[in-house]
Order: sequence, then structure tokens, then C-alpha cells
Amino acid sequence: MLDLFLWVCLFFYAAASIALMVYGLNAYVLLSLFLRRIGPTRRAQAAREKAAAAGEKALSDGEHPLITTQIPLYNEFNVAERIIRAVAAFDYPQGRHQIQVVDDSTDETREVVDRLVAELSERGIWIEAARRPTREGYKAGALDEAMDTAEGTYLAIFDSDFVPQADFLKRMMPHFHHDRVALVQARWGHLNAETSPMTMAQSIGIDGHFVVEQVARSEGDLFLNFNGTAGIWRREAIADGGGWQADTLTEDLDLSYRCQMRGWELEYVIDVVVPAELPETYAGFKQQQFRWAKGSTQTARKLLSRVMRSDASKHAKWQAIFHLLHYCVHLMMLTLVVFSIPMSFLLPQLKILSGSALFLTPLIVAACGPSILYFVSQRFLYPQKWKSRLLWLPALIALGFGMCLSNTRAILEAVRGKKSGFVRTPKKGATEAVRYQIKKDWLPAAEIIAGFYCIAAMASLAYQNEWGGLLFFLCYSIGFFTIGLCSWQEQTA
Repeated sequence: MLDLFLWVCLFFYAAASIALMVYGLNAYVLLSLFLRRIGPTRRAQAAREKAAAAGEKALSDGEHPLITTQIPLYNEFNVAERIIRAVAAFDYPQGRHQIQVVDDSTDETREVVDRLVAELSERGIWIEAARRPTREGYKAGALDEAMDTAEGTYLAIFDSDFVPQADFLKRMMPHFHHDRVALVQARWGHLNAETSPMTMAQSIGIDGHFVVEQVARSEGDLFLNFNGTAGIWRREAIADGGGWQADTLTEDLDLSYRCQMRGWELEYVIDVVVPAELPETYAGFKQQQFRWAKGSTQTARKLLSRVMRSDASKHAKWQAIFHLLHYCVHLMMLTLVVFSIPMSFLLPQLKILSGSALFLTPLIVAACGPSILYFVSQRFLYPQKWKSRLLWLPALIALGFGMCLSNTRAILEAVRGKKSGFVRTPKKGATEAVRYQIKKDWLPAAEIIAGFYCIAAMASLAYQNEWGGLLFFLCYSIGFFTIGLCSWQEQTA
């Protein structure tokens, strides 16, 4: 009976290992697409922007397309004024730019919004607050209802933690170069990357997505996603794609896929950067990642079968699986942790395999692909200081290991069809005027226990003289202890 249990453990361990290897190898596919496409991409974007700049003087106010900029808010006292003033400063004809503060707030944020709407309206800026009696549907429901009073042919969307530059609209609109472009997405930058090791690690992870992955998808004719903010939608495309829907926590990803299956195109502009505030607390970061992990899995459950039946290429469908199920990597990582101790007892029975090779090979392949992807993104974005930034890559790796328990919880909730509310990530702003409460839960204790379990796995491997996997399980334990202890401290502060 014990032998049967151990061999079942081997099956699950091997399945998780193979899945992680495949994910790691796919990072090289995205890197290849990026390296082949980045030169033509930047040249084409530069040419479009140059042509737009040359023709700008010839445009009269009436020839500018009517744009509505929507700012969805929910209790964002610390940052509401910053984003509203940034959007009000856009270099675009006032009569052709409507600002719509989509405000579901229940705290002092409402007073900030009302004050700014009154002040800016007196200056001739077209701005209004859109409110509703309930928060039904969360962000998706708010954006859907605000469509009734939005007058723009194009809709720009900014979350509260972003600070766009004044020329954002003028730089983005030329990329609607034909009438089947549904969305133009800008790259995220960072306002507070150097605040702590955690924010530095986050910035490297986000750079990898926005530099390598988004360019590869955009220029490789793959499914691309709207990132929820810092983008401009064609109103007609939103309606044709089925509108904003609140049955997932990633309404942006959901709408992106639905529109592309309707034949619309999404454009990504790497050279337009909108800086944003990174979460500075572990609890805030976990809330954000939980929402993204659960929402993307919900979207996969909702749309993946439709994607497989669509007219997209086989390669695009294959990449859609990786894209929508990206967070399942954390489930596979946790599977390796759970079965590590049983596997250490099984190693002596695997006479034809090296135990160290069994532990090391999938982990090395899985870790190297994404790590090289992050290296390329840093080398591309920061030619003068990429070496110093890459010193923080181990922090990102440890953070990824430590997040696998929380994100696995999110994935399993999505698979089970469990509904949950849209929990917004608290923002700090320039000064933390209002401290939003962190919801307490049991997860930090579970993460600390997982850290001790990884230490036990290391001891078991050492007892079997299998030293190859110790480094990876050390990273696991560091990640779990860091996330768990820091989250615990934040909850009890």
C-alpha cells in the first residue's frame, strides 16, 4: 500500500515537472518572437508618430475624434486627486475630450471627486462624476453603466494609481490606423520601483510582461490582452465584443479575447509609457495577484473552448492556452512542494534515474526560461543600469515561490466556480493620508507552515544524499517565510 502511494506521488510530481518544463520552454518561444519583431515594431511606431506630429498643425478642433477618458474609482482617497489632475492636463482640445470619473466610492473619496469636478468645470474642462446606487458588477459593472453617458467614439481608461503624461492621447490615437483596431495599449512604468526589494522585484516582473510578452503577442499575430488601464478602446468594438461583463475578475482580459474572436485587432505601443504605483505591502500585492490569478483562470474556463473553435491559427491557440492558464504555474510549483518529501523516499527505488537529475532538470528548465526573459527586458529598457537592476532578480524568484500558495487558492476557487468580490489593491499615493484596512485571514500562517515543510523536504533530501534539489527548496522556504512573516506582521501592525 505504501509503495502504491509513493508511485502515485511520482505521477503527480512528474506531471507537474513536465508542465513546468513546457512553460519554461515556451518563454524561449516568446523571446524568439520578441527579438525578431522588436526592430520593425519600433520603426513602424516611430514612423506613425512622426506622420501624426507632422499633420497635427493641420488639424482643427472639430477634426479631433471625440474621446471620453474614464477613471474608475472605489475608495481611493490617497490617489484620486493625482489621477484626475493628470487626465485634466491632457493636451487635447477641451471640447473634444470628456472626463468621466466613474466613482463607486463610499468614503472621503467622494468629497475629493466632487471638489475637483466643480473646480475643473469652472476652468472650462469637460468633466463629470458618474455614480450608481450599488456596486454591482464592480469595475466591469461601473464601466458598463457609464457607457450610457460617455459621449466619446473612443474610450481611454485609467486606474487610480496611474499618472499619464499630457501628450498621451496625441501619441496613442495615431495607432488606430485602420477601422478594425479595437484597442491601443500603452506600456506600464513604475513610480516607486526603488522603494523596497519587493517593489523592485515587481517592476522586473512587470517589465518582462510588457517588454517581451506583449511585443511577442502583438507582433506575432497572437491573442493580446488589454491590461485594464492605460489603453484606449474603440467604442464600437466594445459593443460588438459583447460589452463589459462581470462574470470574471479580469473583465479586461475577457473583453480582449471576445473582441479578437470577432475579428478585431489590438495594438500595443511599447514606446508610450504610463507610470503606476506598485503595491508596497505584501497583503496588497497578494490581493492583486489573487485577483489576476483567479480572474485569468475564470476567463480560461469561460472562453478557452471558444478560442479552440475559433479561426485563429494553431500557434495562436497554443499560445492562448499558455496565456490564459499562466497562473497555473503556481499550482504546479505547489504540487512539487507537497510531493517533495514522499518523492525523497521513493528515490532509492528509482535505480535507472538519478534522483538529483529528477529533481533538478525540470526546475532548471522552468526557472531559466523566464529568468532569461526578465534579463532581456532589463537589458532592453535600462541599457545603463540593467546590471544593478538584475541584482534583484533573486528577490523576484523568491517572491514567485512564496506566492504559489495564495495563487493556487485563487486558481482552485476559479475552477470550483466560487464567486468572490473585486478587492481593490490599496494605494499609498505621495503621502498615505488614509490607511485602508488589510483584511485578516489564515493564509500567512499556512505560508509559514509551508516554509517549515520545505525545510523538512531539504532534510529528507540530504538524508538520501540527494543534494541537487536543496537550492530550489531553499528558495521555496525563503519565499514562503518572507511572504508569510511579512503578511503576518502587516495584519498585526
